[in-house]
Parts: sequence; structure tokens; C-alpha cells
Amino acid sequence: MTQKNKLYLYGFLIFLAIIVLSDAFYTVDQTKQVIITQFGNPVGKPVLTAGLHVKLPFIQKATFFEKRIMEWDGDANQIPTKDKKYILVNTFARWRIADPLKFYQSVNNERSAMGRLDDIIDGITRDFISENVLIEVVRNSNRTMLSSSEEEEDAVIEADSLKIKLGRTAITREILKLVQKKVPQYGIAVLDIRIKKVNYIAEVRQKVYDRMVSERKRIAQLYRSQGQGKRAEITGQMGKELQRITSEAYRKAQQIQGDADATATSIYANAYSKDPEFYSFLKTLDTYRKTIDSTSTLILSTDSDYMKYLKNIK
Repeated sequence: MTQKNKLYLYGFLIFLAIIVLSDAFYTVDQTKQVIITQFGNPVGKPVLTAGLHVKLPFIQKATFFEKRIMEWDGDANQIPTKDKKYILVNTFARWRIADPLKFYQSVNNERSAMGRLDDIIDGITRDFISENVLIEVVRNSNRTMLSSSEEEEDAVIEADSLKIKLGRTAITREILKLVQKKVPQYGIAVLDIRIKKVNYIAEVRQKVYDRMVSERKRIAQLYRSQGQGKRAEITGQMGKELQRITSEAYRKAQQIQGDADATATSIYANAYSKDPEFYSFLKTLDTYRKTIDSTSTLILSTDSDYMKYLKNIK
């Protein structure tokens, strides 16, 4: 064999060794776990530790699965409650692959696992919801519910009609327990399940909205009536107070005026008693001033008292 052919052979062998070695080694990330399969059948135990690992090249294949917690978010399902209320229930869950070998043998991949969870969780949720009344799905306690107008007798909803035995949280815990019993056969561990949303179906929702609008209008009308009554009460009180103030002011004015008249009369009486003739003269002159002007004509006898002070004028 020539030197050139030997170089080609060595090069080919090195290239082949690189390919073999590259397929023999594989790296496992901290977020992953691996199943080694040989001709489609799993061999050995699952590889759970991160780092560099070895397998038979070309014969064995490394299948990676997620080790972290994953999200399952179901579709809204129409479910009738025990009291014949049709509602849409939307649930979500958190799960992980607990046994990758069993997971591979039963559902093979995450998409199939999601479909299996759809069937299990939705079915169990439907059973629990249909066995309980709507209030059990909505509420968590027997706290008394009041409308926005606490003064109305009909605003207090009867407590007996709101009694719950389980409540929303307890129902989700029961759903979780039953789901956790069913999923281990698929190598899955469901960690938590919650009800994300509860709503009426479209046919019922509009009726509920209309009833809510009607109730709000009724309460608004109640507030308006109460406001009008309060306004009438305030207006009446204001009129009564105004009348009282006016009467009191009039009484005080009359009292002051009476006192002033009494004082004036007393002054006049004192002045008259000191010089009655002079007082009579002033009053007569005042009478002349008020009754006689340039356009007045009087025909009086000479012995009239009205002209007594004019008779002696020279």
C-alpha cells in the first residue's frame, strides 16, 4: 500500500472514530431527564443526573424529557350543576414527569400526555361540578351576603339558601386527590389544580346581565327616592327655621319700636308739661305747614281756633 493510500485510510478511520464517539456521548441538562432506547425499546434505568453520559453509538438513542414543572390549561367546558345551572368552567393544573420510563411506555411524549390530562381532569371536574350546586362552585364560606342597600329588608339574602358544605377550594382539592390517583400509571405527577374561571353560558349570561341592570336601576331609584325625601325634610326644616327667625326678628322690631314710641311720648309729655303754651304754638305752626300752601284756599270764621295765632299779628 502506498504512502498516499495509507494517509487516506488513516483519515477515514479518524473521521469514522469521530462520528462514533460523537454518537456515543450525550449531555444531560439540569432541566432534562433521559431514557435510553435500543431499537425502540427502553434499556436500563432513566438518566436523571446532569452531565456527560455514554451510550452505544448508533444502536442506542437518547430520548429527552422535561424535568421541570409544566403547565396544563384546559378549555372552558359547559357543565350543568346539580341545581340545573349551565355554566362554563375553565381549569388549569401544574404537572411534571415523575417517572420518565413509565411516561415513555404509556404516553411517549408531552403532547399525548396533555391529551390524557384533558380527558382525566375534564372528566373528574365535570363529575364534581355536576354533583354540587352552583353556590358550592362559586363560594368558599357561609359569610352573609348583603346588597348595596343594607337598610332594605329584602336586601339580606336568606342565610339558609347560601349554606355550603364544601366550597370552591374544597372541591378543587377533591378533584386534585382523585386526579393524583389516576395519573401515576402514566408516569405523571399532578401537583395542583385550580378553577380559573366560572361563567354562565351565553344564553343565560344575557339574562343575568339584564337582571343585574334591572337591580342596579332599582337600587338607583331607591337612592333617588331617599334623596328626594331627605331634600323635602331639609327644605321643610329650612322653611320652619326661616319662619322662626322672621317671627323673632319681627317681635324684636315691634318691641324696639314700642320702646322708642314710649320714649318719644315721654319726652313729648315732659316738654309739654314744662311749657304747654309754647308746645301748642309749635304744633299749630306744624299744622299750618302741612295744610296750607300757595294753592290752598281756606274760608274760616274769625273766631276759629285754627287762626288764633294769626289774629294778633300786626
